[in-house]
Amino acid sequence: MLEVIFTLLMLVLLQAVLGFDNLLYISLESKKAPIADQKRVRKIGILIAIGLRIVLLFVLVSIIDFFQEPFSFLTGKIDNILDFAFNGHSLIVLAGGGFIIYTAIKEIWHMIAKHDMNLSAEDLKKGTKTANAVVVSIVIMNLVFSFDSILAAIGLTSDIDNATTAFIVMAIAIIISGILMLVLADKISSFLAKNRMYEVLGLFILFIVGIMLVTEGGHLAHLKIFGNEIVPMSKTTFYFVIVVLVITDIVQGRYQKKLMAEQARANASEGKLK
Repeated sequence: MLEVIFTLLMLVLLQAVLGFDNLLYISLESKKAPIADQKRVRKIGILIAIGLRIVLLFVLVSIIDFFQEPFSFLTGKIDNILDFAFNGHSLIVLAGGGFIIYTAIKEIWHMIAKHDMNLSAEDLKKGTKTANAVVVSIVIMNLVFSFDSILAAIGLTSDIDNATTAFIVMAIAIIISGILMLVLADKISSFLAKNRMYEVLGLFILFIVGIMLVTEGGHLAHLKIFGNEIVPMSKTTFYFVIVVLVITDIVQGRYQKKLMAEQARANASEGKLK
């Protein structure tokens, strides 16, 4: 019993750590929905995703070998340029990572290209998606993010002899992590709404998440480009990069405020001289 409780606590902690990038995506994606629907969209998306995570858990437990074994028709070599052996796991992770990179780049470009921050109601409407479309995006990407965490959970519960007990423990961990996501999603979204300067930081973090998933997918597919094997970005490297980005953003923000204060004092001195 103690072993089961300890495993459950480890699974909840694992889901919480791996769910950070998922929460960030949910917070940024929900902003594309009409303002009145954003809170509802986050809740519906997460609730549907929790149910689908449990379904995905059942599927993976039942046919895990299908996702891990390379597909014969997607295994081969192109001269000395490319070696590959794609499996179900690698294709899902690569597709998810590629989509996240595309989304981050598109949003960053949109910010740079936006000439007028005081957009009209009509312009804002053009930049939004329907609530249902945002829910679908959240659910799909939630499943992509949950794929690795579920596989890790299966590994953590491998010591539990009873398969039913192991499944129940993993399902409970998914539900608890889902409840935490429901609580934190609104808080993160409110923080980003009040501190819009951090949206850029969030998008760059999302970009790094995409790169991490792509490298992981390439590693799972045994990709070799010109004989060089794709090495996945470690979680340690990922969190180190995130810390560096956050520190850089904080220092840059404070330095910018200092420059603006000095400029204001200089303008005030010039006004007095005149």
